[in-house]
Amino acid sequence: MAEQAHLFLLLFVLFSLNAAVLSFQKQPKISAIDLAALSAIKDSLTDIPGSRFFSTWDFTAPDPCSTFTGVTCSFDDRVTILSLGTGLSDSPGLAGSLSPALSNLTELTQLVLFPGLVTGPIPPQLGQLTSLRVISLTNNRLTGPIPTSFSSLPYLHTLDLSSNQLTGSIPPGLSKLPSLKVLILSSNELRGKLPRTVSAQLLHMDLKKNSISGPLPKLPLTLRYLSVSENSMWGPLNGLESLSELVYLDVSMNKFSGPVPTSLFFHPTLSSLFLQRNNLSGGLPSINMDPTFPSYGEGSIVDLSHNFITGEITPVLAGVETLFLNNNHLVGSVPEEYVKSVYSGTTKTLYLQHNYLSGFPLPHGVALPDTASVCLSYNCMLPPVGLSACPASAGRQPSRPESQCSVFSHHSSMD
Repeated sequence: MAEQAHLFLLLFVLFSLNAAVLSFQKQPKISAIDLAALSAIKDSLTDIPGSRFFSTWDFTAPDPCSTFTGVTCSFDDRVTILSLGTGLSDSPGLAGSLSPALSNLTELTQLVLFPGLVTGPIPPQLGQLTSLRVISLTNNRLTGPIPTSFSSLPYLHTLDLSSNQLTGSIPPGLSKLPSLKVLILSSNELRGKLPRTVSAQLLHMDLKKNSISGPLPKLPLTLRYLSVSENSMWGPLNGLESLSELVYLDVSMNKFSGPVPTSLFFHPTLSSLFLQRNNLSGGLPSINMDPTFPSYGEGSIVDLSHNFITGEITPVLAGVETLFLNNNHLVGSVPEEYVKSVYSGTTKTLYLQHNYLSGFPLPHGVALPDTASVCLSYNCMLPPVGLSACPASAGRQPSRPESQCSVFSHHSSMD
């Protein structure tokens, strides 16, 4: 009897252990809080026909951290990265709205929403996720303001909310975030002025295609990429003089006025300079005589068109690969440095139309390369090259009326 009782006890223990193991194996390998949050997030979003992003989100699966598309977990089974959608060109993305339950993923460091048709506001509760380093919610139809709660994210490195329908002003606290390096808010409906000073040590700031007004703020010396094009900003550009790290600058299609800071023409790293369609005035600086100064490199582009730049063209921009000086008030003869740069193949595009220029010293018998696009129409001379390289906007008139040239030349000489 004792042996039977002992055997029964042993079998009972083995059965209990096996049941416990089976029960444990049925528990998903993910935090229960995070699993509930993912369920709420899925309920608020849906695959657009043709997208299959949520097809792997099976809430009976034993290991969602390994099987859910777009979900990455830490060693303790907490969600740290959430990418909603695939971003693939053949996937139409997701529709629906962003659930406030996102804020329950308290270990989240990266939140990405790929292009789709997601609407509604950005949940302000995201500001509770103090571990967030990346927020990228681009190319959807998000509306409402940028949550001011984002100004409380101490480790936020990248904020990209571009190509949505966001309104209101940019929260001033964003400009002070200690870790922020990339700020992209382009192609929205943002208004208001920028803060007087951006103290965040930004590398990349893109605010183009909004309705932002007012002057440029004091910007961090760390900036390498700056675009505020297609806004309603005004004032001088002298605040750009100290930005020695700039590689790309675009302030086009605003209402900026005054002279172009001389330092922008003698910049060791700046290879893309877009200043077109403003109210800029003054002349081009004399050439830098420093023989150690690096010339503009391959792929360089400078656009000063559609401003009020006056005086003679100086050699300062000779060697730029793509140069637009058209639709200004420039006079005199084009320096031979530009002609040499074109026929040597260094400068591939040179637009000088709609000025008051009187000469282009192309040597007799020298033909420009077929790859060169040079437009000289509607100046105070008969162009030595044809109109075939000119854009349609240049018109078909080769020269200005003599009356315009004599009057403008007279005014220029009196200035």
